[in-house]
Amino acid sequence: MTTTVEKDLAEPSSRLGEILKFDVPASLVVFLVAVPLSIGIAVASGAPVMAGLIAAVVGGILAGALGGSPLQVSGPAAGLTVVVAELVNQFGWAVTCLITVGAGAVQILLGLSKIARHALAISPVVVHAMLAGIGVTIALQQIHVLLGGESESSAVDNLLAIPTSVADGQWPSILVGGVVIALMLIWPRLPGKASKIPAALVAVVTATAISVFMNLDVERIELPGNLIEALALPGIPDGQWAGIATGVLTIALIASVESLLSAVAIDKMHTGPRTNFDRELLGQGAANMVSGAASGLPVTGVIVRSASNVKAGARSRASAVLHGVWILIFSVLFISVVELVPFAALAGLLVMIGVQLIKLADIKIANKTGDIAVYGVTVVGVVALNLLEGVLIGLALAIFLVLRRVVWAHVHANETVDGTWRVHMTGSLSFLSLPRLTHVLATVPRESKVRMELAVDFLDHAVHEHLHEWVRQHELGGGTVCIEENGSASLAAAAEGPPKRGTSAVRGSLAPWSAWQLKSDSAADDNPPALRPVLSGVAEYHRTHADAIKPHLEGMEEFQDPDTFFLCCVDSRVMPNTITSSGPGDLFTVRNMGNMVPAQGQDTSVEAALAYGVDVVGTSSVVVCGHSGCGAMKAILAGPEKAGDVRVTEWLEHGLASLEAHRSGHPVGRAAAELGFSEGDQLAMVNVAVQLQTLARHRVVGRASAEGKLRVTGLFFDIPSARVLQIGTKEITVLDTPALVDTADL
Repeated sequence: MTTTVEKDLAEPSSRLGEILKFDVPASLVVFLVAVPLSIGIAVASGAPVMAGLIAAVVGGILAGALGGSPLQVSGPAAGLTVVVAELVNQFGWAVTCLITVGAGAVQILLGLSKIARHALAISPVVVHAMLAGIGVTIALQQIHVLLGGESESSAVDNLLAIPTSVADGQWPSILVGGVVIALMLIWPRLPGKASKIPAALVAVVTATAISVFMNLDVERIELPGNLIEALALPGIPDGQWAGIATGVLTIALIASVESLLSAVAIDKMHTGPRTNFDRELLGQGAANMVSGAASGLPVTGVIVRSASNVKAGARSRASAVLHGVWILIFSVLFISVVELVPFAALAGLLVMIGVQLIKLADIKIANKTGDIAVYGVTVVGVVALNLLEGVLIGLALAIFLVLRRVVWAHVHANETVDGTWRVHMTGSLSFLSLPRLTHVLATVPRESKVRMELAVDFLDHAVHEHLHEWVRQHELGGGTVCIEENGSASLAAAAEGPPKRGTSAVRGSLAPWSAWQLKSDSAADDNPPALRPVLSGVAEYHRTHADAIKPHLEGMEEFQDPDTFFLCCVDSRVMPNTITSSGPGDLFTVRNMGNMVPAQGQDTSVEAALAYGVDVVGTSSVVVCGHSGCGAMKAILAGPEKAGDVRVTEWLEHGLASLEAHRSGHPVGRAAAELGFSEGDQLAMVNVAVQLQTLARHRVVGRASAEGKLRVTGLFFDIPSARVLQIGTKEITVLDTPALVDTADL
């Protein structure tokens, strides 16, 4: 198979043509999106304006070339504005650049340690809430600039100062910012090709043009020079190393998580190569080290630019690299254009960016999945405190809720109509459940009859001891206790070894009574011992299945419409509905010893059932099902005359034709022998094949089959392996795998 690299080497002209056709146009689109966003994010971060463009150039070229996500575009991100602003206020811009270099080094170490995927263990709802909190903070900060004023030092102060800023608002700034917001809302909804031009670019250019044309008195961006002149080395801090280390880890963590989550999202948008997460961290780390060293903002993978890149038709990482080249050219040769942009225009852009970070879909999902508390607490924490503390509080709450859901057990007690107290326990019972368990058991009256139902998947020794002692005390007080263990974790297992979480419950239609009913007689059960299993099973059915199946049965009150006539042995181990995953109304079932179809005229029971099932009910198929360890087949091998009862002997004689076919070397019997089945099971399979041949000659079944109205097949249930094989007249097939043996040539 030819690899992508080999293909590229073999066809360089084709690769160049693909770049020119797809990646170059896409890079121009991303360039137009990135320029205003980079400038706006630098302004919101309290950093030099050129720092945003430097980060965009480095992120585009370096992270684009080295990163592990081919179509992701990196640059300064709104998600770090709050953190960077706090660092700038605390340490100054030069030291913040050093922190960015350190964060990049941490990212490289994370990439080399091959633990990039573990960064994705952070709950997505916390990340979504973090971005929403950042969005609220940005919007509250920039609304004052849009109104012509200055922002306060904290989100809470910005919120409280809004009435004052509105009262003192300057109409030129409001007009410019309002134009940006209006165009950001309207432009993407326009029909035709116009909507493909980035809304951010259209909004900022239009608002700037209006401010210049109308000669509005608004504050504009001032730049000391071009990008080359803005390059500077990081500063050396004077103490405060703990705060610097915290800043390094904060930027490294947030930038890594945002980049990786963005890469995951972008992977879902295209069908090309998937992301190498460790390599992506290496690329992001290298970009942050270079960006910080060159006096640029921190770099992350940015979902807005990346999504624009994919939608614009990019095919490779060349698009991201080229977009960085275009920004570099613009920042060196056309930087005077930037000085025409009013701060109010960028404020309007940032307000919209902040609002767009709050996604209604994320809130709906958090509410649906029970994580709305985590979302709300994280947002409030980020806005009211700071980003790191808000995220840590959100993570702590998310971890608490996960632990609660995993280890929490539902325990409740109620009195039934017959005066018995039912104590029902589901979930995971551990020592953490003891307070709740103790409280519920304390509500059970002394001397009462108690049915304790344990439908749990985890049970530790602490709970075992507590329940054992409670049962002992209750019985000493004159009460009785019947324990039903319906889950996958048992009291006995908890006393014999370390607790293990069960994987499946042995209950209901898939488990025999012995697997879940109390084995010893109990005074808590008034049913006669001979009837106790079936009546207890009926009671269990009413507790667990009746309500679920009732709506289905209500539609079958007056008629039945089964799909399959199912003939099987009377053996209690054969479960027609279980092995066919069927329910009420699916199977028209007939059972007899050895699942046999006597010759016409020799048994009116099977005759009548076939006539009614095929002609009246209208089943579309007939299935004959045999099984391993069949007593009827063993008796036929030993000689029907040895059965004892004359009526049993007469019935078993219907299987002599199957015995003769088996001894004559029937293909199905030979195939069964090759599969390692015993002689009795070989005869059972041959017997199914012979019954299929008998059905083919049957007046009702044969006619319906010839008319194409009926299909006939055989099954064999291997009890020890719980596997089902399909039996034909000459072949055997295991239904959940390809055919094991094809006996057509035997």
